[in-house]
Order: sequence, then C-alpha cells, then structure tokens
Amino acid sequence: MYKPPHIILGGFLIFHNQNKTQGVEKMNGNLKIFTGNINRPLAKKICAHKSLKTKLGKALVGQFSGKETRIEIQENVRGCDVFVIQPICENMKKGLSPNDALMELLLLIDAAKRSSAKRVTAVLPYYGYGRQDRKDKPRVPISAKVIADMITAVGTDRVLAIDLHSNQIQGFFNIPFDHLYSIGVIIKYLKSLGIESVVSPDVGNAKMTSAYAELLKALLGIVDKKRKNDKHTEAEHFIGKVKGKTAIIDDLTATINTLNNAGKEALEAGATKVYGSVVHGILAVDDEVNAIENLDNSCLEELIMTDSVTIQGKPKSKKIKILTVSGLLAKAINHIHMDESVSVMFQGIKVEG
Repeated sequence: MYKPPHIILGGFLIFHNQNKTQGVEKMNGNLKIFTGNINRPLAKKICAHKSLKTKLGKALVGQFSGKETRIEIQENVRGCDVFVIQPICENMKKGLSPNDALMELLLLIDAAKRSSAKRVTAVLPYYGYGRQDRKDKPRVPISAKVIADMITAVGTDRVLAIDLHSNQIQGFFNIPFDHLYSIGVIIKYLKSLGIESVVSPDVGNAKMTSAYAELLKALLGIVDKKRKNDKHTEAEHFIGKVKGKTAIIDDLTATINTLNNAGKEALEAGATKVYGSVVHGILAVDDEVNAIENLDNSCLEELIMTDSVTIQGKPKSKKIKILTVSGLLAKAINHIHMDESVSVMFQGIKVEG
C-alpha cells in the first residue's frame, strides 16, 4: 500500500521513513576512513572489501622539518562517521616508531573532531603498549592505561581493536569498546594444515588456546614457563598429549624464543611437526635480538601471523605466512556504522574470560 511522505496528525507534521537503510546512514553521517603511515596497505584492503567498497580518505600525514608529526585532513568530514585505522607499532621501512604511530593516531582523531565529524572511532589492529597492562613491579607505569587515557582525551567516541593482550584493557576506557578476535581468520588456514594438537606456551594463554582446540577438534597442551626478563623465557614442564600429532603453538611473540622453546618441548613429547601462530607479529630486529633470524633457526615449520602490524623493512623469511584481517575489520566497521551488533560476528566462539 502506498504511504504518503507525510501526514497531518493532531496539528503535527509527521514524516514516514521510506528507506530504513538511508535513515541509519543519515543518522551516522557519511562513512569516512583515514589512516596514518604505519599500515596503509591494510587500510586500503579494508576500504576495498565488499562490506564497505569505499575509498581511503585524503589526509596529509607526515612530519615538519623539526620531526614533529604533521596532520591535515584534505576533505570535508562535517557530520560524517569517521574511522581512523592505525596500529600502534613501528614501521621500520619508513623509520617510524610506535610513538610516531600513536601521535599520528591522536592528531588524526583531533583533526576530525575539530572538523565537526559526527563520530570518530579509533580502529586499532594492534594495541601498542598492551603488554604493560598492570603494575608487576614497584615504580613502573601501567602504560596500557596511559594510552587509553590519551585516546579518550582527544575526543574519541569509541574504539575497535583486535586481540588485546588482556581483556582487562577494555576496562581502561569509559567509552564504547568493541573487541574483535582473529581466530576465525586463522582457524581456516590451520584446518588446511591438519593440526591435531594446540599448545599454549603458558597457563595465562590457555583460554584462547582452548578455543582454538575446540574449533579444530584437537587435543590441548600447555607449557609451564618461567620468564627471566622481557626477552627471555624458560620452559619447565609440558602438560598434554602430542605424541604422533602435528601441533600449533599459539602466542604473542617479539623474539620467537617462547615459541621455539615451547615447540622443542612439544617435539620432545612426541609431536611430529610444530607450527607457530601469532596474531600480531611484533618481530624485534635490533642490536640485541633478531627475531627473523631466530625464526629461521627455530624448530618451527612455519609462523602464521596476520597483517594487523607491518613487518616492512625487516628481513624476509620463508617461514612466515601472513593472513589478512581486512575482511574482519571491514565487517566490524560496517556493523558499527549501521548501528548493528558486533558481537554477533563471534557467536559460538568461547574466548572471553
């Protein structure tokens, strides 16, 4: 039945919403996506995904002659729904540090807010400083909380992140926070490898490892380790059955040492092959440690990681397999833009807690 565009009721003029999708888009404003210089290829993949099919926003992101970060948004964002994509990590090829990444993120958000954007969402494929999420010794900062305060202080309306080091980081924010998991992306590839056992390199990571094991219908193993310092750990005990199985070690790594030690324990327990899996491949390459070299010399058949961070400028390794999280982020951005639930993307995956 035809409905007129408006009716008169009790002296008031009432308009019908003939297109619900159009109404939602108008409420949130036009979608605009911007990024800094840390992982521009990922941002382009997100924009090109079928969930969005949009172009990356135009913005000048560079440095002044004094090495201060320079930002200028070069298109109209008034009333728009703005998403700023930026992992807080280094880009060795461009000579940018995690601190440079953070400043680009903060100033892009501030520029969008001061340009009258209706809503600004910080999209963090990698939450830098996330491992410093508690006071584990006297007179140290809780750096993950400081980062949260800075992101909030510039007027960010909400945050979208992937695989935090610990779920408690969400509590550092007093604004909406959506936490994504890359398990759905990685699990597809793991199934093709015929993984039969999933090993956690420590007790603290057992919750996520258990989720992987459940989806793969694989056995669960745990390595009890002792941390000597921020770059070295030592495996002490192995719990579980991996004899005659192809195993995967799941962890966050900077040096490969933990993965390699856990892999050796699994092989000694009878595993036939050992793979490594990390969401964020923060592979340290400096004067003290070379994670790429460690990987090439490790017992791992392959290291599976996502493109949430960039390893541009670092030595290449044939053992590295990179999977993209662009589709995951594109779908989440679309859900947020359309005011739809993000949690429905992870129904049936038990990873919280």
